[in-house]
Amino acid sequence: MPAPALDVLVGPDHTALVLQEVQQGVMGPQSALPQLAEAARASGAIANIARLTTAARAAAVPVIHCTAETLRGPGGTAFGANHNARLFAGVRADGPPPSTWSAPLPEVGLEPGDLVLPRYHGLSPMTGTQLDAVLRNEGVTTIVVVGVSLNVAIPNLVFDGVNRAYQVVVVRDAVAGVPDTYAPQILENTLALVSTLATTDALVAAWT
Repeated sequence: MPAPALDVLVGPDHTALVLQEVQQGVMGPQSALPQLAEAARASGAIANIARLTTAARAAAVPVIHCTAETLRGPGGTAFGANHNARLFAGVRADGPPPSTWSAPLPEVGLEPGDLVLPRYHGLSPMTGTQLDAVLRNEGVTTIVVVGVSLNVAIPNLVFDGVNRAYQVVVVRDAVAGVPDTYAPQILENTLALVSTLATTDALVAAWT
């Protein structure tokens, strides 16, 4: 059975744009992962995410900011965060992060009607937040994925979405990972097998 045309697949009545960690503490100047932040900016991913959010809002496609955040317990220490992988230790701060750490990038912003779903544990918003439930309640069947990283969170989100029967579209020029040579490899050899790869131009055209 042939895949549906992109404009059908991402029709506004059944699609949501999911922004994975498109936040200042991950992709901005405050990033705990500066190499990743630089890769996202240098590749044009940030500029393309900004274009996509503008097009989605104009087409009444829900824009969902899935952020990574840290709960703070007594004394301001991290509370309930994962400790079972090197990645968590590498990005966990000893003290409270800046108040803008989880804020969307200025280029993307937070507009009325956007949704914010913080994640306090794990590697994917599909298992660490209420994302699956709210999408199903709104009749969403296709998720368009942008953000970071192609190393960890994006594959987790794609696989989680596919395992829950969503159609997943990965915008190949609006995601990033490190090193630069890794991004096309995982896109073509892994994510292309389970999702639809598209470009920012194609998505903007579909929503215009």
